[in-house]
Amino acid sequence: MDAFFQDKRVVVTGGAGFLGRFVTRKLEERGCGSIVVPRAATCDLRRREKVCHLLGDVRPHIVIHLAGVVAGIGGTRDNPGGSFYDNLMMGVHVIEGCRLHAVEKVIILGTVCSYPKVTSIPGREDELWNGYPEETNGPYGMAKKALLVQAQAYRQQYGLNSIYLLSANLYGPGDNFDPATSHVIPALIRRFSEAVVRGDREIVCWGDGTPTREFLYADDCAEAILLATERYNDPAPVNIGSGQEISIRELAEQIGGLVGFRGRIVWDTTKPNGQPRRRWDVSRAEREFGFSAQERFADGLRETVSWYRKNVLEQP
Repeated sequence: MDAFFQDKRVVVTGGAGFLGRFVTRKLEERGCGSIVVPRAATCDLRRREKVCHLLGDVRPHIVIHLAGVVAGIGGTRDNPGGSFYDNLMMGVHVIEGCRLHAVEKVIILGTVCSYPKVTSIPGREDELWNGYPEETNGPYGMAKKALLVQAQAYRQQYGLNSIYLLSANLYGPGDNFDPATSHVIPALIRRFSEAVVRGDREIVCWGDGTPTREFLYADDCAEAILLATERYNDPAPVNIGSGQEISIRELAEQIGGLVGFRGRIVWDTTKPNGQPRRRWDVSRAEREFGFSAQERFADGLRETVSWYRKNVLEQP
């Protein structure tokens, strides 16, 4: 167990979600003294008074802000205003509440969707303000990026110790497989698996398959968050990722192979590709708090497919 967390009260917003469950489990393994996970039904983080009531009651030493409204390309395209408002308001009220209640440290999980549409490869943290995000992710990415501005301003004016992490696309067991809101890996796992069950001879995927993405296993991301909580106290944002990229075409072929799909993959080029390439410079995370991703992508993908089969596909 890690002594850092043993006497700490920690609030994890979004702690009941996909990534949050990995974070809370790791906090328990480190012997955290108290973990509080607010639920949306009783604590709407978009409402300032709810956030202040939570923090006033718990008096946490640390707040890890993971809560957010996320979706794939289709979901963010269809709900740009709601995505902007919900993500901005939750973060603004959490950071302001932490200032008002003298929270010792705040960890804000941002997203690589905040980066400009085109960056160098690998993308570096100092490129974050070089342009507007890829259009389908623009409102979501800008809302998250605004929280970095707030965190740095509050550090400068009020001395709030807040750090900001930019996470690559996550995947892993327990992911969101809802076809309306899922990201690319769970969406493809579900579509290919259901195609096998139906005996389909072809499956249609969005775009042309050429864009690349960098994926990070959720357990690795949770470890990065806790290492940063323990060791990092600077205002500069930090990329959290694997440093590896794979094309959407190759990803689809790998998932098809894992689930036993033997048909043809058709690419619908009338649908958006999203950002052309994504691979991130992760050297700052390794240098500043000793994080490097451990899970091999092939292994993590296999475990995710296995979890889906047991917990979603085979359930009555």
